[in-house]
Amino acid sequence: MDERKATTLPRLAQMHARGEKIAMLTCYDAAFASLLDEAGVDMLLIGDSLGNVLQGRGSTAPVSLDDMVYHTTCVRRGVKWAFVVADLPFDSYHASREEAWKSSAALVKAGAHMVKLEGGGWTAETVRFISERGIPVCCHLGFTPQTVTSLGGFRVQGRDEAGAARMKRESQELIDAGAAMLLYEMVPAALAAEITAASPVPVIGIGAGVGTSGQVLVLHDMLNITPGKKPRFVKDFMTGKDSVKAAIQGYVTEVKARTFPVDAVHGF
Repeated sequence: MDERKATTLPRLAQMHARGEKIAMLTCYDAAFASLLDEAGVDMLLIGDSLGNVLQGRGSTAPVSLDDMVYHTTCVRRGVKWAFVVADLPFDSYHASREEAWKSSAALVKAGAHMVKLEGGGWTAETVRFISERGIPVCCHLGFTPQTVTSLGGFRVQGRDEAGAARMKRESQELIDAGAAMLLYEMVPAALAAEITAASPVPVIGIGAGVGTSGQVLVLHDMLNITPGKKPRFVKDFMTGKDSVKAAIQGYVTEVKARTFPVDAVHGF
């Protein structure tokens, strides 16, 4: 009899509290969901990055809510134990709190355990509205792909004193509003580690150093499937492995052992 237990939000909070690292990867279909689940990945993210890696688009902005619902449904069918998070796509939560709720509810009906949205303090009331109605919310800070144009490109966020102070302030505002998890992308390692140490909720990092509660990568990047140049924080886990499952297990092992990422190697 399989004794493995499903990953739940309380369990993730306990892992954060005791310093046990959380391994997360993006996922977009049932086959990979089953493989990642069996390999010990704690959390699966149906990211709007599917616009880039599956649809061949230049950004995540064109991804629709229908796209996200479809892929969330597919992923959920392949999951036994992992915690499933789904992105709220661009223009699905901006107009009103009610719109955000309906979009979130659609993703939960499709199988998500949690929804993720991008943005700082301006999303606090939206986060409060959704979380008070029973849907856990993860807030994505730092580099936010949906608004890459307004950020001036792929740039590390929070480098200067003002940027760091703003990120700390907005993180607290979002936690106060009910955020159950934070995700930092392309944030200086020292800043991400400082916020994580003080945070009552788990903090997942991507290009944010080893000091966060856990790590996430785009699946196609870490398997070296994505063509072209990849972000410098990405590692090719297929190197030296004889199967995709072995590469994923290698990722989980390195995250848990705190050997990935290596801050000095990635310039954090």
